[in-house]
Formats: sequence, C-alpha cells, structure tokens
Amino acid sequence: MGLGGNAAEVVNRKQFGDLGESLVAEQYVRDGYRIRDRNVQCRRGELDIVAEKGPLICFVEVKMRSTSVWGDPSLMVSREKQRKVIYSAMEYLQKQRLANRQIRFDVASVVGRGRTGVVELIPNAFEAW
Repeated sequence: MGLGGNAAEVVNRKQFGDLGESLVAEQYVRDGYRIRDRNVQCRRGELDIVAEKGPLICFVEVKMRSTSVWGDPSLMVSREKQRKVIYSAMEYLQKQRLANRQIRFDVASVVGRGRTGVVELIPNAFEAW
C-alpha cells in the first residue's frame, strides 16, 4: 500500500479518527448543538462535523493524536487545510440552501486513546477571508 501503511494500519487509523470525531460530536451535543452531518465529502475536501445551534452553523475540523508529545493536534490545521474547509463549507451551504445562516469555523483537538480522549474545542479558530 505504499507510504500509507498496510490495510490493518489504515483501518486502525480510520477507527482512531472516527472515535475522535465521535467524542467531539458528543461534546457539541452536550453543549446544546445538533449534529447536522459528519464526514461530508465535497469537491475540495471533507467536513468532519457540521453542527447547528439556532441560526449558527459550525464547521468543525477535528484533529486527534494519541499523545501531545508533538504538540497540540490543533496546530496541524494549516492555512491550506483552512482554505479547503472554507471552500467545502461554502459548497455545503449552497447545496443545503443555508446561504443566509451565521457560520463559524471551529477546530477540535483530541488527545488520548479510546473513550478517555481529552477534547478541547477552539471556537472561531479561523475565519473565511
């Protein structure tokens, strides 16, 4: 499979990422949000979580690491990744006919393994131009 590792590693990485996204989604629900969508595929990328609370739509980029030894996972959201999330969000809003809604771009970092991962939410982590 090349640089991506063998099939078992890819599956484990996917499960690891899915668990992190689930922990983040659960936190948003506890905070009064409704999860509209998860893992939305768009032309320019993927939206990890789309959450809604009143007139606000939050596009959440989730980064997860098993340890913080290399720093906070949220630091891995590069300018290029931000751009992809913004373009994907604009496509999502257009397809869902939500053009008149307030939007926010959040980053969520999860550090740890399993259900004991520690979630940190960074609301309004970046802006669309």
